[in-house]
Amino acid sequence: MSDDLRGLLEYYRDLGIKTLYRRAAPAAAVTPAIAVEPGPPPAPEPAAFEPPMPKPIELPSLQPSDDTMLKILADIGDCRRCRLHQGRNKIVFGSGNEQSPLVFVGEGPGADEDVQGLPFVGRAGQLLTQMIDNTASKEGIRITRASVYICNVVKCRPPENRTPEPDEMEICGQFLFRQLMVMKPKAIVALGGTAAKALLGAREGVTKMRGKWHSWRDIQVMVTYHPSYLLRPYNQNAKREAWEDLKKALHYVYD
Repeated sequence: MSDDLRGLLEYYRDLGIKTLYRRAAPAAAVTPAIAVEPGPPPAPEPAAFEPPMPKPIELPSLQPSDDTMLKILADIGDCRRCRLHQGRNKIVFGSGNEQSPLVFVGEGPGADEDVQGLPFVGRAGQLLTQMIDNTASKEGIRITRASVYICNVVKCRPPENRTPEPDEMEICGQFLFRQLMVMKPKAIVALGGTAAKALLGAREGVTKMRGKWHSWRDIQVMVTYHPSYLLRPYNQNAKREAWEDLKKALHYVYD
């Protein structure tokens, strides 16, 4: 017996292996097969470390369970969550048909809205009323302004009608989102860049976004010009484009 073979057998014996068997192998290569009688079980190999998978975190919904417009209005209360409350007269929550499949979202109340507590009652509001009523009549759609719902991104008038600041839009936006989730309209018309930014996070201007459908939480959104922009005498082309946008929205919702 060679020293190499002896050393190998002694190695197996030290491992607790007492019997070896050899079976025939192909002529090209003979490979011994080793059968092992039961001995002390080998220690299990340590399992490879796998870091625990992080559990998914579900963000709380902006919409409480069983939400209603009355609950939203009650939650707003005498709101003092941002600086806009300092100069306001009335909170402008929204108006119109709360079951409407079409909702218009503007920027914020103006002076007339702040006095009356209703959205779009000044010159821009009168133009919006004409746009809705006249376009629907010409297109054979039997609705008026009273048939739809109208609200704003912020509920209090910004000083001097300035554009709402990002933090003001974020604070008040929670109530707008809840309103929209309660109503679940088929489509939303975003009036102007502020409404488009609040709903879509838009960085592009209205000119590039208008005339095309966008999506907010699976609700279709049509972006168009704010009526106050259309009141300026040099915006005749924008007026025609706004009427085309409104026609698309009306036919999509009511056809």
